[in-house]
Amino acid sequence: MSRPDVDVDDGPEFAAAVGSFVSDLGGGFMISSQAKAFGKDNGLRGRQAYVLGRGSVLGDVDADVITSAFGFWPADVVREAWDAGREVMPVAAAREAYTAACHAWGVEHYDRLEGAERLCELIEWIVDGTDVAGLPLYAGWRAVPLPDDPRARLAQLMHLLREHRGSLHIVAVVACGLSPLQAILAGKGGHGNATFFGWEEPFEDFSGHLVARSEAEALTDRLVAPAYDVLGHDERIELLELLQAAADAAYGPEVA
Repeated sequence: MSRPDVDVDDGPEFAAAVGSFVSDLGGGFMISSQAKAFGKDNGLRGRQAYVLGRGSVLGDVDADVITSAFGFWPADVVREAWDAGREVMPVAAAREAYTAACHAWGVEHYDRLEGAERLCELIEWIVDGTDVAGLPLYAGWRAVPLPDDPRARLAQLMHLLREHRGSLHIVAVVACGLSPLQAILAGKGGHGNATFFGWEEPFEDFSGHLVARSEAEALTDRLVAPAYDVLGHDERIELLELLQAAADAAYGPEVA
């Protein structure tokens, strides 16, 4: 196990290094067998499980509220999945069941992880000190009680870090003058990602948005960086080492 070669005292650089783990570990359960079982067991089809499960912390609201929080999904796609999902399953029940799927993923994937309790402690310091202004989805997930099992707790905390970074990324994209679709097209995955999210072709030429997309990534790191100010130099090194250990446990060595 080795930590990434990064200047831990450089706020944005450190945020970017942590962000690589946050992306893999924070979103792992949403594409897992546990998440699929959540949808199947509750009669949810297609995107309904994802949209209803992830958006459930915002309450029984109009679909536009979910669209605004998700940021990168077409409004019609979100509305169709959200409204249909709510007809199948109450929002409060979806929140409980989706959170349980997250916990089950953590119990399975962090079973071999030593240091889970300490990693939870460090992340809790981070999330407890964050500002939720303009980040409703993150605020909603932060309000969900944490479980006692450190493996399940870690899975939920990593999801929290993902929602924190993701919410600030939406802010950065808008601040850099990009629409959600333009940001997707100019990013990694391009047309394929746009199709996955439910956007329909023909797509515009994104070459003129590459600079703004790069600026949005850099701004995201700058916006995320203050969240880690609660950690000292040695604690930042420890966080990266424990995140690498978590990635090794969850996916095998040399991940992230």
